[in-house]
Amino acid sequence: MIIKRLSLYNFKNHSEKKFEFSPQINCFVGNNGVGKTNILDALHYLSVGKSFLGNTDLNNIKAGEDFFSIDAEVENEDCDDIIRITQPKEAKKVIKKNDKSYDRLADHIGYLPSVMISPYDSNLISDSGESRRKFLDSMISQTDSEYLFDLIQYQKAVQQRNALLKYFAKNRTWDKDSLEIYDDPITKSGTKIFNKRKEFVEQLNPIVQSFYHIISGGKETVSVIYESHLLENPFEELLRESLERDRMLTYTSKGIHKDDLLFEMDRILIKKTGSQGQQKSFLISLKLAQMSLVKELTHKTPILLLDDIFDKLDDIRVSQLIELVNRESFGQIFITDTHRERTESVVKKINEESIIFEI
Repeated sequence: MIIKRLSLYNFKNHSEKKFEFSPQINCFVGNNGVGKTNILDALHYLSVGKSFLGNTDLNNIKAGEDFFSIDAEVENEDCDDIIRITQPKEAKKVIKKNDKSYDRLADHIGYLPSVMISPYDSNLISDSGESRRKFLDSMISQTDSEYLFDLIQYQKAVQQRNALLKYFAKNRTWDKDSLEIYDDPITKSGTKIFNKRKEFVEQLNPIVQSFYHIISGGKETVSVIYESHLLENPFEELLRESLERDRMLTYTSKGIHKDDLLFEMDRILIKKTGSQGQQKSFLISLKLAQMSLVKELTHKTPILLLDDIFDKLDDIRVSQLIELVNRESFGQIFITDTHRERTESVVKKINEESIIFEI
C-alpha cells in the first residue's frame, strides 16, 4: 500500500496543505511547533480513523473553523483508491472510500495498516494496563476484521452489566437472573477476544526478541507476556466466582477488560530495571515486531511513521534501526525531524528514493 497524495484542510494547525509522496521515504523537517507531527497524525487517521495522540476528533478542527478533512490517494494492488475523512463541528465523522461511506469504522481498519514509533511510546511502559490493552487491540484490529466488532460487543455488555450492578446497589435490591442475562454475550465475545490476544502475543514475542537482540547487541533478553484472568479459569467460572465481589464493588471485576501485557527484561519488569536506552530499544523492537507480524498476517506492508525518534536515540541505535529498515523492506516510510542535515545523513544510509519537505 502506497500513499501517493495527501491533502489537509483545517486539520489542527494546517489550513491547507498538499503533498505528493515518494513511494519509499518522506521526511518532514522544521522547527518545533510547526505541525510536523500533525501530518503524521493525519496519516494515522487514514489508517485507523482516529488520532494517535488520543485527541478527540472535534479538538483536531483548526481553531475558528467548522470542519476538518483529510484526503488521500492510495495505490492499491490493482487500482488507486480515494480515502476521505471529514469531521464537521456539528455532525459525526464520515470516512469514505471512493465516495462510498463505511457503515462502521471496523470495516475500514486493516485497509491501510500502519505502525507509529514516537516519543509517546514510553507511556506503554510507564502507564497502566489500559494503554497496553489499547495498543494490543489496535495491533490485532489491523489484522482481523471481526476483532473490533467483538470488542465493541464485549464492552457494551460489560457496561450494561455494570449499570445494573450500580442500580441494584443504589436501590438496595438484587435480581441475579437479570444480571445473568449479560453472562452469555460477555463470555462469548470475551473468550473470542482472549483467544485472539493470546495467539497474537505468542506470535509477537519471538519477533520482539529477535529485533531487540539486533538493536541491543544481545546483552539482555526481553519478553512480552500476556496476562489475563482467563489463563486461570473459563469465563463462565470467573463470573460465577466473582459474583458477590462484583455486587459489593458494583462493577465487573474480572474479565478480558483487565488484561495486561508484561514487558520484561531478564525476567524483571523493564520499567523497574531497564535504563532509558534499554527501554527505547525495547519499544522500537516492539513496534518493528508489530510491523513485521501485521505484514505477515495481512500480506500488506504497513506504512511506517517515525516521529522525532532520531533526537531520542544515540548514534549506535540509529545505525541499528537504519540497518533493520534496509534489511526488512518496510515499505513506505514517513519521518519527522528538527534537523535537516541529520535527516539527510540518515536517509543517505537507506538505499531508497526520498523526498524532504520543509514545514
